[in-house]
Amino acid sequence: MDFSSLSAIQISQLVSQKKVSATEVTQHFLRRMNEGDKNLGAFLRIDTEGALAQAARLDSQLSREGGQHFRLCGVPIAIKDMIITKDLETTAGSKILQGFVPPYESTVVARLREAGAIIVGKTNMDEFAMGSSNENSAYKPCKNPWDVTRVPGGSSGGSAAAVAADFCPISLGTDTGGSIRQPAALCGVTGIKPTYGRVSRYGVLAFASSLDQVGPFARYVEDAALSLEVIGGYDAQDSTSIMETMPNLVKACQGSVKGLRIGVPAEYFGKGLDPAIETLVKDAIQLLVSEGATVVPISLPLTKYAVAVYYMIATAEASSNLARYDGVRYGHRSSPSSKEQEQSLLSMYEMSRGEGFGAEVKRRILLGTYVLRSGHYDAYYKRASQVRTLIRQDFLRAFQTCDVIAPPTSPIPAFRAGERVTDPLAMYLADIYTISCNLAGLPGISIPCGFMQSDTNTKLPVGIQFLAAPLEEESLFRVAGNYQKMTDFHTQRPSFEKSTEVVI
Repeated sequence: MDFSSLSAIQISQLVSQKKVSATEVTQHFLRRMNEGDKNLGAFLRIDTEGALAQAARLDSQLSREGGQHFRLCGVPIAIKDMIITKDLETTAGSKILQGFVPPYESTVVARLREAGAIIVGKTNMDEFAMGSSNENSAYKPCKNPWDVTRVPGGSSGGSAAAVAADFCPISLGTDTGGSIRQPAALCGVTGIKPTYGRVSRYGVLAFASSLDQVGPFARYVEDAALSLEVIGGYDAQDSTSIMETMPNLVKACQGSVKGLRIGVPAEYFGKGLDPAIETLVKDAIQLLVSEGATVVPISLPLTKYAVAVYYMIATAEASSNLARYDGVRYGHRSSPSSKEQEQSLLSMYEMSRGEGFGAEVKRRILLGTYVLRSGHYDAYYKRASQVRTLIRQDFLRAFQTCDVIAPPTSPIPAFRAGERVTDPLAMYLADIYTISCNLAGLPGISIPCGFMQSDTNTKLPVGIQFLAAPLEEESLFRVAGNYQKMTDFHTQRPSFEKSTEVVI
């Protein structure tokens, strides 16, 4: 059986009914990963031994108890390297954490295991989630399965590429300024960033604590809904966790869009947006209109300040969060030469951090440290925080007249590897349509809405993004589920598939 053609829900049903074993499913996907990822770089480490041991334990438990209570029974899931996994190396894509094997489990991974999921490995990413192309990984770049000369997006590029290449049905990523939605769009899969506080951040290595949020990637909207139900919900170990019960998101995918009001913001359809993407996004909106939705023109005037505000707040928080990586408690520590045996504590810190952090992380630490300096705090961080509040108010006013907002996910398709590495500003602008969602603490989902041809006739995925008011994930899955039922973009596979086909 080709398990790669099945949804996670279908796999879970087959395993729980004991029509196939968790071990069979896991072996299938592990073979795909170990063979296909040699040319893709979606994984930093594949946990073959650990995954097979998990599957064997699950099969043993199923033989004794049955598996109807396991919602992700035997489903292989990959985890972004930003998320702590007990006894499995976690590095955040950075040399400074190389060799760090956590002694505890993050809440989201613990909940996946409790639901019967099989953790198959850690996915590639931009170092400490700082990047939009997955080229900032300290270990290796990740390639886009649709065109291996192009980037998969970032920072969760490995997680998006792994699902697009059918290495696993579901993966987890983190989204601080678009790091789930942007790679989902560039790789042609579904990715959701939940409301801030909806999913626990306990055990997630911090980049910008007021912005970071964990969410799933999947090929099928229903799979994303199910996995978000599993990992979401209140967690006492996370002080920012919201005390709200998770709604039935899988059921929401079956709801009608009749009467749904779709807000179309003028600010997201202007200069800088590729015309081919604009056409596909507007076609997607019209398809929903044909099913009974209505279009409401809206304005989000403070959108133009979002990038500047984000890079003041995110870098300031990063500077504070990354101060803990000093070469003393864990991670990389500089090894002085014989002449440097008497080095001071300060020089040891400097050498360890200088060797352990990459160029982009250093750039953001420096910027964040400057923003927080005495005499600069009010002019930069405080003012940015005030504008952030105004951006949130912009969205809340818009949601008084519409149920969801539908901008493009990215202004451009996947760009060539190396094209923006030497131009940080151009790289930062790749997230221009996703950053505001994080600043406002909103939920947002990106789903495939078509393909465009590159200048070399490569078929490149395009994503449409839906944003909703805080805690209104049901609205997102209602519109995304309906759209996916009317289209087949999510079922199309990249040409990379042909080179990684596995016969069982």
